[in-house]
Parts: sequence; structure tokens; C-alpha cells
Amino acid sequence: MTPGKRSGTFRSFWMAGFECSCHVNSYHKRLDMMAAVGHDRYAAEDYARLREVGIATARDGVRWHLIERAGCYDWSSWIPMLRAAREAGVQVIWDLCHYGWPDSLDIFSTAFVERFARFAGEAAKVQREHGEGRGFFVPVNEISFFAWAATRKLMYPYARGRDDELKRQLVRAALAAIDAIRTVDAQARILFAEPLIHVVPPRKRPHHTALAEAKQASQFEAWDMTAGRAAPELGGAGHYLDIMGVNYYAANQWEVPGGRKLKWDAGSGDPRWLPLHKLLAEVYARYRRPIFIAETSHYGSGRAAWLEEIACEAQHAIAAGVPLEGICLYPILDRFDWNHPRHWHNSGLWDLQRNHSWHYVRVLHQPYARALKAAQSLLS
Repeated sequence: MTPGKRSGTFRSFWMAGFECSCHVNSYHKRLDMMAAVGHDRYAAEDYARLREVGIATARDGVRWHLIERAGCYDWSSWIPMLRAAREAGVQVIWDLCHYGWPDSLDIFSTAFVERFARFAGEAAKVQREHGEGRGFFVPVNEISFFAWAATRKLMYPYARGRDDELKRQLVRAALAAIDAIRTVDAQARILFAEPLIHVVPPRKRPHHTALAEAKQASQFEAWDMTAGRAAPELGGAGHYLDIMGVNYYAANQWEVPGGRKLKWDAGSGDPRWLPLHKLLAEVYARYRRPIFIAETSHYGSGRAAWLEEIACEAQHAIAAGVPLEGICLYPILDRFDWNHPRHWHNSGLWDLQRNHSWHYVRVLHQPYARALKAAQSLLS
């Protein structure tokens, strides 16, 4: 691919991401973020709304924990969504494991890899039958973050101290899933969604530079394992890397040690803040694969300003030769906090308001919508 030239892989440069986490949270409660806001039941209407604002590509989820029961599959929770997307003309990138897996399955076991590969292959078959065109799949969402969060109190199995072990296991599962998908659909596209970060030492403790650099380098471990550049015993190889997805928020730049976030807010002027186009250039220089921003958004009144900055940074990246294929606004519908359901993030293009039937009505956030329209004019 010619540097900076987009391939037209996606139907629209600007995309929408539906929050589809379905893990067991800090309070041992299984989440289903799609069902919580009614997206699974009203997918047709939600996809139609995307077309109304000029979006024709989306990220969404396949809920493994609902579909598989003791090795048997019930696809009734997914097939209507496939059909709805096809009828709306929306191209969907499907996450196969967005932090959740079937109950009683040990994530560290050989059975986890085997069952996930079989599930991925069967999902590819269902997509071919009920979807439109070749499949687009994210096998395991955010392997790096997943391995970190699931080895702390944030999500099950709370396996403290087993970060590296879990990261390797998730890479094994992703590789096996890719093989299974490609056996069914040789033309399927495989996408990866990993956090894009920038880490620096505290101003008054510059001697922590090495620690910060090590943390910064860790963001590449899952990709390097997948490509066979690290831990070759896992079976990785270059052909597994297809499209690189990077997840990027204002909180993705921080100090180590301590975890203090660098301030993004306009006027903060922290010289250590690294512009997004430089971070994207680093990823492209390392892997030479097409890139898309798989998640980005801000919250509250900062939504529109963040989108404006992301659009400008994307323009700089493309001008510098980065083949940036698209940008996904995630979440496109507002979401509540995983551990505190009464706390809403106010981060969607549509806010959610309960009506008399306790259905969440989608209310377009007008400043964000205007910023999206301007961004679409800048980068279509």
C-alpha cells in the first residue's frame, strides 16, 4: 500500500462503536452492555440512525457467553443483528470476545483456546449465511488491557500476578480463532484493537525514564506476539496482522510511576503531551499495516472539542504518509459505568433518556453532531 493512501476497506471513514462489554465486573456481576441499553433489541433502528448521520461502518459484538452452552450454539441473539445491518447497509466489524466468555470455562485452560477457535469458525459461517459480503472480525478486544484488568479487581477472574500468562493465552486464542475464521472465509478481514498510549516520568523524577519507556513499549507486546516477533512459541507470524486498530482517549497519556494523567484540556500546554499523529506514525513505522482508530471519544461538554482535535490530527497523520483507514466514535450510544450503573459517562453521539416504558430513547447530542458533520467534511 502506498503510504498515506487509503484502500477503501471500510464503507465510511467515520464509524460508530456500540459498547458490547459482557464480562463479570468487580462486584462479580455479569454485564451485558448491549442488552442494558436495548441495542440488541433495537439494532435495526440504531443502524438506521447511523446512516442518517453519514456513518456506514460500525463496531459491534457477538456475545459468546449467550451463544454457547456446553458446546452447543444458539445464534438467535446475533442473527437478527446481522440481518438488520444488512438491511440498513451498515458494514459491521464484529468483536468475538469483548472481555466475556462462557461460565465455567477456565480462561487459562487449553479448552478455552480450543472452544474459542471453534466458536470463531462457526461465527464466520453464520456471518457468511446471514450477513453481507466477507466478514470483519476482532477476535479478542484489547488483549493488553484485558490481561491487565482481569488480573486485578476490575474484571473476572481477578488473577493477580498472572498478567503475562493471560496475555500469552489471549494471543493463543486469537491466533487459533484467526485460523478457524480463514478456513471458513479466506477473504475475511482481521482487525486488532489495542490501546495506544504515551507514558512519561514525573517532571520532578526524571530518573524514572527507563520505567516509563518500558511501560510505553508494553503496548506493542500483544501485536509483536501475534506477528511472531516475540514469544515465537505461541505460533505467531506476520500474516496474522491485517488491520491495526488503536484505541485512544484523553486518559491514554500519563506519568509512571504514580499514574497521574497528562492534561488534554485546551490551554493546559503540557509539553510532554505527544500529538496523536506522531503516535500513529510510530505504529505504522513499526508494522507497516493499514491503521484505523478503533475507539475514541471524550465526555460531557468536551465531546465536540475532542472530535475536532482528532479530525485535525488524523489529517496530519494522513499527510505524513500514514494509511489511516477510519475513525470509530466509541461509544456511539451513551454508556453507564461498568461498576456503577447509576453513573453515566455522557460520551455518546446519542444520549439516553428513559421514557414511560423504561426504554432508553436516543437523543442526539447536537454539539457533537455538528462537530461530526464538520469532521466528515474534512475527512470523508
